[in-house]
Amino acid sequence: MQLHSVRLEIPEGANLILGTSHFIKTVEDIYEALVNTVPQMKFGIAFNEASGPCLTRVDGNDEDLKAVATRNATAIGAGHSFVIVMKDGYPINVLGRIKDVPEVCTIHCATANPVEVIVAESEQGRGILGVIDGSSITTVYNHLSKYRAHVGERVSRGEIIGYVGTTGYSTGCHLHFMVYQDGNVVNPMKWL
Repeated sequence: MQLHSVRLEIPEGANLILGTSHFIKTVEDIYEALVNTVPQMKFGIAFNEASGPCLTRVDGNDEDLKAVATRNATAIGAGHSFVIVMKDGYPINVLGRIKDVPEVCTIHCATANPVEVIVAESEQGRGILGVIDGSSITTVYNHLSKYRAHVGERVSRGEIIGYVGTTGYSTGCHLHFMVYQDGNVVNPMKWL
């Protein structure tokens, strides 16, 4: 058995979700979950089949993101794995719906951080052992209607970073500010 580390491609301003599923209809079902949850979100989905010709099934509403998802899924090469690359939406907006797709078994990561996938390879094929999802501080501003700041940009207290909106699961205009440290939600007060 061999172990491989596969660094995934995440375009500027995009997020990625990596998971495992058990059915070839996964692409269609995830497509429906995404488009019905955050209609304005742009995304690409790629799913690696695990039997027969082991094709990579692809769908989405953005050609560039479909291409990135396909390159990532092909690089991983593990059957039953899927990759979603998205813009104009965040994983937190859609994770619940994706987890509700009956054939989805596991979500390995949902991130905008640099991520490496640890893949085991044997004579039978390849499988995902886990991920290394950057050790960093990430801030998330949910429900914005428009952004003024960009990913990686340093901002100062009082600077306008975006405009409040009502996107995703929302019943009115508001903002959720969240801080993640090493992938865990933490109290944001020390950053305010």
